[in-house]
Amino acid sequence: MSDRNVSAYFAFAALALIWGASFLLIKVGVVDMGPTALVLVRSASGAIALTVLMTVMRRPLFGADFKRWLMPFVIMAVLNALLPWAAIAWGEERITSGLARILNTTATLWTAILIFWVVPAERPTPLNYLGVGIGIAGVVILVLPDIAAHGLSGSALGVLAVLVAAFSYALAALFQRTRLRGIGVYEQSLGQITATALLAIPIAAPSLSHFHFHWLSFTAVVALGVFGTGVAYLLFYYVMNTLGAVRATAVTLVVPITAVFWGVVLLHESLTISTVVGMVVILGGIVLTNMRRRPRSEGELQPDTAAA
Repeated sequence: MSDRNVSAYFAFAALALIWGASFLLIKVGVVDMGPTALVLVRSASGAIALTVLMTVMRRPLFGADFKRWLMPFVIMAVLNALLPWAAIAWGEERITSGLARILNTTATLWTAILIFWVVPAERPTPLNYLGVGIGIAGVVILVLPDIAAHGLSGSALGVLAVLVAAFSYALAALFQRTRLRGIGVYEQSLGQITATALLAIPIAAPSLSHFHFHWLSFTAVVALGVFGTGVAYLLFYYVMNTLGAVRATAVTLVVPITAVFWGVVLLHESLTISTVVGMVVILGGIVLTNMRRRPRSEGELQPDTAAA
């Protein structure tokens, strides 16, 4: 095994731990900030981190054709950041961080459904759609006990909020697949996060008067922006370019486990049988959803992988 592959596996492990811990950090930060202020601090800290990193690397912050990508950046900011981040933060005020991470993996299931019409050439196989059904069954297992106990109020609404976030992530993935070809991952990441921060200012402004500064929650959200947003994007594409798309996207199978691990160890959240069963069923569905009859060629990789 080459040194580059060893480094990629370390990056893979770091990515799984970072994204697993992201939901814990949201849980800590949203208590004092609220969802909209959290989005503002997260996006601003992520943009600053990427700006510093790219400056140190002497990479141009934005290309000469930046104006061409301005509107796509705005659309991605809404679909891939503003809406899902706020929904997840709001949802995590009502459900555990581990459950939120598990539900967020259904983004893969929504993508498998929507891609049938959006990208016909990449339509899933019947086995993939079986995975979709199994994944949805896993979500039902997770949600049904809560609905039976509390109806459609309380934490059931938190579950719904995270599912909306997952659906938004699926829309963002399809938009990126069809509309953002030909732009480097550094520039795309910085453009999207910067647009998110700018759009978040008027959204978060009404809630800033109720902002309660606490060093622990503020540090958690800054770490979320720097590592869970800025660094994580770059780690993902490094793993993608080194190990290939299939192995890189397998991180979604590990993240729910690390999220539950962080929640139990650091937040002392309970690990119920229904959570374990639902996690196993959802992960089984995601595995089937991503199975292909034949290996995909290099030309079929995500467009961003060639630009990293």
